[in-house]
Amino acid sequence: MIRIGDFSKLSRVPVKTLRYYDEIGLLKPIHVDGLTGYRSYDCSQLPRLQRILSLKDMGFSLEEIGRLLVDGLSIGQMRSMLQDRREQIRSQVQVENERLERVAARLKQIEQEDGMSGYDVVIKKVEALKVASIRDRIRTYPEQGHLWRELEGYLAMHRVHPVGACLTVYHDEEYVESDVDAEVCEPIESQLAESRRIKVHTLPPVQAMACAVHHGPFNTLQGAYDSILKWIDGNGYRICGPGREVYLQTAGNSSQTDPNTVTEIQFPVEKTQ
Repeated sequence: MIRIGDFSKLSRVPVKTLRYYDEIGLLKPIHVDGLTGYRSYDCSQLPRLQRILSLKDMGFSLEEIGRLLVDGLSIGQMRSMLQDRREQIRSQVQVENERLERVAARLKQIEQEDGMSGYDVVIKKVEALKVASIRDRIRTYPEQGHLWRELEGYLAMHRVHPVGACLTVYHDEEYVESDVDAEVCEPIESQLAESRRIKVHTLPPVQAMACAVHHGPFNTLQGAYDSILKWIDGNGYRICGPGREVYLQTAGNSSQTDPNTVTEIQFPVEKTQ
């Protein structure tokens, strides 16, 4: 028998770790002195300990390792667990590679602009959203006030209250100078009868939405658009659907110059490779 201190030196595993493995039943000593409580091990236990260390190195939790070491675990079951772990690692590597690309893109942006951008772009998942909306052609992007008045008047007439930040969806496939295909939307939960102009439908969920928040007047949004589009291109994404402006905080009179306005610009994106 080998005392725990010597077994620790032989296996290069700390005594504290060996004691913990004993407590959770992962590696029990072959003998525990009834008087002193000293643990003793045997060289025949080294292969089991090495397997524990090997599986731990592959990222398995101690609970998972315990299941893998259970007597009677079939080769097929062990293969399945190892395959699952391989896919988890691949997924983690992909996430970290994408994070590395974003860090590199931010460094490149700082070098090009000789300073920090005023906008932080994030990728997030956006859930499906039930809305009441009006879609129409407007002369220019800012000239949508009449659509909002029409939509809000209809909701008020039917006693339907919005349940979140209103937004505009732009359906043109590219930037246009005029004749903009815009849809103004109010999130709702209540039932609402449609009219010839007012439609009720669900905006689809988006798995990857590139988002940037602009704090300032509507007439200064272009800087935010420039930053988010540059970020999308620099991080290996492309736009794959209509862009949105979500009005998190707006002026009561729909002023284009209110400095307290907060707008989130959103573009659905996908990787180019």
